[in-house]
Amino acid sequence: MTDKKKRKHTPGGWQDWATDRVLRGAIWLALRLPVRARLWLMGRMVRHVLAPLAGYRQRAMDNFAHVWPDMGVLDQRRLADLVADNAGRTLIDNYDVTSLMRRMAKAEISGDGLAAVEQARAEGRPVLFVTGHFGNFEAPRAALVARGYRIGGLYRPMSNPFFNVHYAANMHALSDPVFEQGRRGTMGLIKHIREGGMGVLLFDVYDSAGAPIDFMGQPAPTLTSAADIALKTGALLVPFFGIRKSDGISFDAVFEAPVPHGDPVEMMREVTRRLEARIHAHPEQWFWIHRRWKPKRQRKRAAAKIGP
Repeated sequence: MTDKKKRKHTPGGWQDWATDRVLRGAIWLALRLPVRARLWLMGRMVRHVLAPLAGYRQRAMDNFAHVWPDMGVLDQRRLADLVADNAGRTLIDNYDVTSLMRRMAKAEISGDGLAAVEQARAEGRPVLFVTGHFGNFEAPRAALVARGYRIGGLYRPMSNPFFNVHYAANMHALSDPVFEQGRRGTMGLIKHIREGGMGVLLFDVYDSAGAPIDFMGQPAPTLTSAADIALKTGALLVPFFGIRKSDGISFDAVFEAPVPHGDPVEMMREVTRRLEARIHAHPEQWFWIHRRWKPKRQRKRAAAKIGP
C-alpha cells in the first residue's frame, strides 16, 4: 500500500469515529450549560480541537488560498479559527431547537422579500427559500416557525456516517417535513411545495453534476435544483440569511427580494451573487470548511492539460 493510500480519508473509519465521539461528548456537555456558556464552549471546542483533528482548519485555509491568493498564512489561520468558532456555535444552536426558536421569536426579521412571503402565505402560494451555509442557516427558518409557519426542507447527509445518525434525527425537530437528498426526497419536497407549502434548500455544496457558476471569483459546480423546483411548482424563490450578531448569540434574519423566474442557471447565478455579498460582508460566517471548489483537484487537472 502506498503512502498516498494510507493518508486517504475513509468515510466510516477511525477519524470519523473519533470526530463523532468528540462531538457527541461536547454536545452532551454543552446542552447542560446556559446558552451563552454553551455557545462559547462549542465555539472553542470546534476551533481548537475538532477543526485541527478533522482537517477543517487546513481545508478552510486551502479555500482562502484558492479564492484570495494574496492572503497571508497568519490571516488565513486567524480567519479559519473564526470560521470554526461560528461552525461550533451553529452546531449547538441547532441541537437545542427550543432555545433557538425562543431567541428567534424575539429576533428582528427584515428584508425586501418579507412582504412577498407574508402575502404568499395569506394566498396559499408556495415559497421555496434558498440559502447557503452562512451564519446560522436555520435561524431564519426558526424565526418563521416561531411565528406559526410550517417550513419543510431537503438535507444532504453528512459524510461522517457516525455523526449523520444524530444529525439527521435533529433535522426533524425544528419543522417537518424534512427529506433526505436524493430522488425520493426531492420528489417529496416538490409535492409538499406544489400543494402550497414552504421549504428550504441549501445550494452551496460541491456537486460535479452542477452547472459551472463562478463563486467568489472561481468556478464552482452548482446544482440548479432550487430554481428547477421553483419553476415546476410556481413557488417564489426567496433567498434568506441568518446573520450572527457581534454578541455571538443573536441573529438578524433577512429575507431578500424573490429571484425572478427565468433560465435556471441565471436564477442560480443571482442566488450566488446574493450569497457572495453576505460573505464579503462577513467572511467568518461562511462555512469555508466545505469542499466547495476542490482546488487541489482543479490544480491537478490544469497541470495535466498543460503536460510536460
